[in-house]
Amino acid sequence: MLPFARVTIIGLGLIGSSIARAVRQHMPTVRLTGYDMDPAVRETAVRIELCDDVADSAGTAVIDADLVILCVPVGAMGAAAAELAADLPAEAIVSDVGSCKAMVIEAVATALPNAVFVPAHPVAGTENSGPEAGFATLFHHRWCIITPPEGTDALAIERVSEFWRRLGALVETMAPDHHDRVLAVTSHLPHLIAYTIVGTASDMEEVTQSEVIKYSAGGFRDFTRIAASDPTMWRDVFLANREAVLDMLQRFSEDLSALQRAIRWGKGDELFDLFTKTRAIRRSIIEQGQDDAAPDFGRSHE
Repeated sequence: MLPFARVTIIGLGLIGSSIARAVRQHMPTVRLTGYDMDPAVRETAVRIELCDDVADSAGTAVIDADLVILCVPVGAMGAAAAELAADLPAEAIVSDVGSCKAMVIEAVATALPNAVFVPAHPVAGTENSGPEAGFATLFHHRWCIITPPEGTDALAIERVSEFWRRLGALVETMAPDHHDRVLAVTSHLPHLIAYTIVGTASDMEEVTQSEVIKYSAGGFRDFTRIAASDPTMWRDVFLANREAVLDMLQRFSEDLSALQRAIRWGKGDELFDLFTKTRAIRRSIIEQGQDDAAPDFGRSHE
């Protein structure tokens, strides 16, 4: 039995459109309704037949839904929830895909005080955005973290969990504040570093922009991929999860200072030990199926 029969997706960017495609692939009998505040995105969604129906308003989109998924930047979650509040069915479950949970839970609870809200975070994505960027396999073998507030209905949690399992995701449950600290390390801080190093290279007066692009080695190329991510989404992420990000940034700064000292004083053994440890972490990620072991990240060198 399917966990939901009528699913509404609010926000038809990379994640929202990928959910729609994955539902079509794995649960083809589910009726899909979509909405995006951008008329151009709605037109594209209609053209590519992303959903069974693309509504002209958030309220219209949720009228008969039994699951509503908010796929908007975390800073817009409260406004998106408020926009559909008057038309949300009493029995509907609301979820989201934001990478910050504590702030989103507070914002949605304010806008929808009587709704059953089961927050979720599919830890998957690319640097691309828009309804045509999505693909059905985005969530295959990737973690989706469910972060229910204390007291959330257990059946609702299980229905949302099963929904993500049907899309090919691995499901874990985590407290919202713990989630935010974990993601500050594994996702938010790496993005901040990528934005910084790409910006630094761009600003260096003694290296022209053409040289930065022309001589980009693998490491810099990978930073630019991350730094090409949606600016609105990541602005909201850093502001929403500022405490955890600032805490991890302080710890990173201390570790970076220690590394700087090791290089300055020629402490080769200290550098070797650190690089050996980090290499083992990379192997663990591959062993757990969270990345490809193909050389040079599977790049073609033909």
